[in-house]
Amino acid sequence: MWETQIDLNAIFELRSRTTDYFGLGAINKMHDIAKKLSEMGIKKVLILTGGSSYRKNGAWAVVELALTTAGINHVLYNKVSSNPTDAQVDEATQMGRQFGAEAVIGIGGGSPIDAAKSSAILMEYPNRTARELYEFKFSPERALPIIAINTTHGTGSEVNRFAVVTISELEYKPAIAYDCIYPLYAIDDPALMYGLPENQTRYVSVDAVNHVIEATTTLAANPYAIMMGKETIRLVAKYLPIALENPKDSAARYFLTYASAIAGISFDNGLLHFTHALEHPLSAIKPELAHGLGLSMLLPAVVQEIYPARPKVLADIFEPIIPGLKGEASEAVMVAKAIESWLFSLGITSKLADEGFGAKDIDRLVELTQQTPSLELLLSMAPVKADAGSIRRIFSNSLKAL
Repeated sequence: MWETQIDLNAIFELRSRTTDYFGLGAINKMHDIAKKLSEMGIKKVLILTGGSSYRKNGAWAVVELALTTAGINHVLYNKVSSNPTDAQVDEATQMGRQFGAEAVIGIGGGSPIDAAKSSAILMEYPNRTARELYEFKFSPERALPIIAINTTHGTGSEVNRFAVVTISELEYKPAIAYDCIYPLYAIDDPALMYGLPENQTRYVSVDAVNHVIEATTTLAANPYAIMMGKETIRLVAKYLPIALENPKDSAARYFLTYASAIAGISFDNGLLHFTHALEHPLSAIKPELAHGLGLSMLLPAVVQEIYPARPKVLADIFEPIIPGLKGEASEAVMVAKAIESWLFSLGITSKLADEGFGAKDIDRLVELTQQTPSLELLLSMAPVKADAGSIRRIFSNSLKAL
């Protein structure tokens, strides 16, 4: 295969609206980025991250040195959780305002990057809060320059215009999408991901797969999104088992990171529908639930629901996982069960009942899916009617294995 001829150490620029430095060792491009920020007159930056992985994976040492060398001061907010909240965004933004930050850096997976995007907007709107942003009380047209240093291979947030934050009080987890939050620069260095825990490796990779299953089947699906979707699934199917077996396999981390990035661009162009719309209430109710796990539990039932409407596309992109499909509506149940078996083979065996959800929770989940701001847009993009009946059916069919 052509992948064997790729120089994993050659840094190239993956361009969407973001200049993304991609490849092993790309973190060192932070020196170039810092120099460019200095040339733009930026002398103070707000940095958002979470936990301690940003230090353990080596990203922080390079970022700190690059900023210092360029004469850029920084303030650090390192309390972003795996499902960032409006309170965290407001706290980080207040820190940035007091410091006088002129740009925002997110270091981590989708959560810190999404929080950074949100703070970048609010820094330009000093009288606004994260809750107002995610309840769509205003439509931002400006944000401070954003630099996204990605350390997981799943969300694609480093190369697109989306961000997600939870409004904890309401159990809402809305998504926003604005052109002003495309990162100015991003870094995708697969070497930063060698230390990802086994389950996180699984879940973030399945997040990328879900992005393209949705992006290739929305009402806005297009050849560009489908092309990248098909390649995403091929790469994840091939390289995820390798990464699980050998976490420091450079090629596996490289191509999983690449799959994540192109999946992020795919749904930036094709949008999303059921799986993400229905997962957001799950992790809004249970913030400790990994986003990718929530998606994995829902995916087979979503495939069963939508396959009859898009059998040709799904048969094509599923070829690496389920070869020989005819692309006929009658295959829906078989394909859904095959996807579930593939997830199980990767060690993702939980269903909603295993994570504490039961039939008694379905009404609340349906209500949140229909009431959470922004999710109605995702549902409107589904290839079949996304009403209370179809939403309820997907949740119910996801309680246990098909």
